[in-house]
Amino acid sequence: MAKTPIIGVLETGRPPEELADYGDYPGMVADWLGRDGVTYRSYAVLKGVLPDAPEEADLWVITGSKFGAYEDHDWIPPLEEFIRAARDAGRPMVGICFGHQIMAQALGGVVRKSSKGWGLGIHDYGPLNWPEALGEEPAKLSLQAYHQDQVEVAPPGAEAIASTAFCPYGALWYPGFAITVQGHPEFSKPYASALLDARKGSVLDPAEVEDAQDTMTRADTRADLARLIRRVFLPEAG
Repeated sequence: MAKTPIIGVLETGRPPEELADYGDYPGMVADWLGRDGVTYRSYAVLKGVLPDAPEEADLWVITGSKFGAYEDHDWIPPLEEFIRAARDAGRPMVGICFGHQIMAQALGGVVRKSSKGWGLGIHDYGPLNWPEALGEEPAKLSLQAYHQDQVEVAPPGAEAIASTAFCPYGALWYPGFAITVQGHPEFSKPYASALLDARKGSVLDPAEVEDAQDTMTRADTRADLARLIRRVFLPEAG
């Protein structure tokens, strides 16, 4: 009998307490990528829990986080070491928002708080030099955005594959190893909308929140991205 592929979720952040009814980030990742044909394991990296070895999973996903990749937290250097170990072991990875940023930083890129401010709501990232290994080029990647930090210098060997004027490194392809995105494909529209409302007037400018809420009527491509990731990295899972 064929082994069921394991997706390991590296939990680097948690939703606000008032939004606990929407579940945690590992659960959102599983809902997004799909539960059929795979097994999930999660690791509370933000509490200092890391896998013993990259071989514990067939695909690793690094979640989003309220923390900055450049901040001084005890769990960040070991996570960076694990990213490099996974690359060296040939275990594929997916990075989401903070995951996108920490992977870039761990592999030689630069992450900073952007002078452009917040990226909020559904953003349409246009494809760039789309790799043949990823199949047919999409018209766009439309994903929820919720960030100030950005990758400002891509690491050696990483290829920008989707971009906007606001976020030039909207998605990165590390050939044969990883896909990372600045957006949040794991966020459902109801959760993204609730998060915006929860931070309106405190963290976020009300006018910017209203503009972001207006984008919720547009279609996103999170399901297309999930299918791409499974096809590229877990073809045996279907």
